[in-house]
Amino acid sequence: MDHLTVDINKVIANAIKVMEDSKYQIFEICESARGELEALEQELEQVLQETVHTIDKVDQLERDYRKARIRLTEVSRDFVRYKEADIKSAYEKATQIQLDLMVYREKESYLKSRRDDLQKRVRNVETSVERAEMIASQMNVVLEYLSGDLNQVTRIIESAKTRQLIGLKIILAQEEERKRIAREIHDGPAQSLANIVLRTEIAERMMIKQQFELVQDELVDLKSQVRSGLEEIRKIIFNLRPMALDDLGLVPTLRKFTQDFEEKSRLHTVFELTGKETRLPSAMEAAVFRLVQEAFSNVLKHSNASHVSLDINYKPQVISLTIHDNGVGFVVGTVDKPSSRNTHFGLIGMRERVELIEGRMEIDSKPGQGTKIMIDIPTTSDHRKENDTNEPDSE
Repeated sequence: MDHLTVDINKVIANAIKVMEDSKYQIFEICESARGELEALEQELEQVLQETVHTIDKVDQLERDYRKARIRLTEVSRDFVRYKEADIKSAYEKATQIQLDLMVYREKESYLKSRRDDLQKRVRNVETSVERAEMIASQMNVVLEYLSGDLNQVTRIIESAKTRQLIGLKIILAQEEERKRIAREIHDGPAQSLANIVLRTEIAERMMIKQQFELVQDELVDLKSQVRSGLEEIRKIIFNLRPMALDDLGLVPTLRKFTQDFEEKSRLHTVFELTGKETRLPSAMEAAVFRLVQEAFSNVLKHSNASHVSLDINYKPQVISLTIHDNGVGFVVGTVDKPSSRNTHFGLIGMRERVELIEGRMEIDSKPGQGTKIMIDIPTTSDHRKENDTNEPDSE
């Protein structure tokens, strides 16, 4: 057994080394793709601006050319009022405008073609970045799994397959959350800060040129951008761990979450409370919040709904949640099939969360008739005491 353990250790160590090296290579590829994407987006923005300017110029030249032809016709017919020099001048002007119009039309055609090509390349590079991030995330999952204690790995190998799947899914969920947070920071505060630095440099140059009125306008815009960036950071912090959950409790936190969800998604959202709210252990309140968050995320991603509701019912020994949407629905029997696990991964994760806190979840859905998710979570004193003892204060 010891000899087998040593051999397994060597295999795992070699696998970890290879995957670590590959992970950094993927990271470099991903960073290179991001740099290319940024350069393409900048070039695309310039081409778009130039295209708009060229289209406006073509429109103006077309108007000028019509006027010039009218003028040429007018002077050509009236030999009494206009001399040969006037006719020549009108003809030369019309000819010059016509030449300019031909040049700008050709330029417009080229810019539109260039714009379409850049947009296609941007989409392709974005797809490459997403694939690289997904591969890196999957490699992190495997690395974290392999880097654990060998005895623990051996015990998991000897245990039921369901325990293996739960462990992998927990790690995968962590990696997905990390990737989501990184994307939110990259697309939100990081972009805002980069723009603020650029605007600050512009304001600095204006100060040198003593353009104080323009500087004042820039500072007003900067203040607005800083406030917007601060709001983005607060939203990210709220998604990580809503502070209101500890301070105010589950119901006020969920009420704010549904309001923010409606504002962000433009889906009509309803929140209803039945019974008297009672405070639950911190871990259980966090678990309930994550269940609702995951359910609403599934509605936004997959249901194509226009309405979603959350009903909470506090009973003596149970808290009941009902999430109902009017979306496309699906066949409930396909949720646990291997062929559809990627499609229904969110629902599978929710079911496993519910089982971990000894709850029960039912799904009622049909194609074209929306989806209703019903969750019952026990809140008895013995169960709550057990949660307080064994569960951490956060997920």
